[in-house]
Amino acid sequence: MNPLIEKLADKARPLIIAEIAQNHDGSLGMAHAYIDALADAGADAIKFQTHIAAEESTLDEEFRVKFSHQDATRYDYWQRMEFAEPHWFELKRHADEVGIGFISTPFSAAAVELLERVGVPLWKIGSGDTALAELREPMMATGKPMVVSSGMSGWSEMDSTVERLRSAGADFSLMQCTSQYPTPLEQVGLNNLEKMQARYNCRVGLSDHSGSLSPSLAAIARGFSLIEVHATFDKRMFGPDVSASLTIEQIADMVRFADDLRQMDAHPVDKDAKASELGAQKALFGRSVGLSRDVAKGDVLNMSDLAPKKPGSGIAWAEKGLLIGKTMKHSVPKNRLLKNEDFE
Repeated sequence: MNPLIEKLADKARPLIIAEIAQNHDGSLGMAHAYIDALADAGADAIKFQTHIAAEESTLDEEFRVKFSHQDATRYDYWQRMEFAEPHWFELKRHADEVGIGFISTPFSAAAVELLERVGVPLWKIGSGDTALAELREPMMATGKPMVVSSGMSGWSEMDSTVERLRSAGADFSLMQCTSQYPTPLEQVGLNNLEKMQARYNCRVGLSDHSGSLSPSLAAIARGFSLIEVHATFDKRMFGPDVSASLTIEQIADMVRFADDLRQMDAHPVDKDAKASELGAQKALFGRSVGLSRDVAKGDVLNMSDLAPKKPGSGIAWAEKGLLIGKTMKHSVPKNRLLKNEDFE
C-alpha cells in the first residue's frame, strides 16, 4: 500500500497536506524546492494543482484578483503555471525520494489522465468542481481515495455530492473549506466540521485559507485529523495565494503540535496515582508550621506567632490549631520549623 494511503487510513493521527497551488509561480525549480522544504518540515503530503489552459480555460475567464502585470489574461496565467508531463514525473519521483506524499488537483479530464499516468495515490477535487461529472467520474473509475472540498457548496449541494460518491462506492473524505483568499477567521467555519461529520458519517477535515495557524491547531485539537493548508516560503513572496498561506516554519510547528497532542492523548494520567508518586515533591513544596517571630523558652504560643512555611516535612500547617497555648521548652528562631519536641 502507498505510504500516504496508509496514513490516510490511520484516522487516529493527523494527516497534514501542504498545498503549493500557484506559489511556485511557474518555476519548476521552485516546485522542487518546496518538496524538500515541506519534507523537512514533516508534512505528510505536498499538493500541487495541474492546470492545462487549453483544456480548462478560455480568453473569457477573468482574474479573481488582477495581481499580475506579466500575464495579460487569466488564460495566459494558467499557461505560465503549466508543467510538461515529464516535469510532473520528476516532481513525483522527487517526492517519493524524500518521503513525502505527492498529490495534485486536476482541473480538466486531460489533467486527470496525466496525473493517473504519473501515479498520484489519491485525488483532490477542488471546491468549484464537485458537481463536474467529467472530472469526478474518471477519478472514481480509478478506485483511488478522494478528498473533496466544500468551499463553494451549501448543504443541499453537499448532499448531492455525497450521494453521488456513495452510490459509486467511492472512498472519500470531505473538507470544510471557505473559498475566500485569505479567509477571515470569523469565516473559517469550525462549527461545520462537527455538522459535516454528523450529517455524512465520513472522515472530515479542514482545508484552510486563512493564512493563520490557529484554525488548523483548533481543528486538530478537536479531533479532526485531515488538514490542508497553503504553503509559502515567505509571506512577502509573489502570487495570489501567498496571503492565504502558512510559512514552512508554521507548518513545521503544526506538525509538532499534532505529534505532541497525539503523544499526550495516548498517555492519560491517573490523578491519584500521580499525586502519590509526587509525595516527596509535595513535602518539598508543602507548608509546615513555622514562626512569624523568634520565640523564647517559656513563651506561650498564640496564632499570631505562627506562619505557614516551606518545606512541608514538619508539623502540617493544617494542625496549627493544636499548638495554640503550648509552652516553649526552648528558644526557636523564626527561620526554623517548629517540632513536637520544642514544647513542654
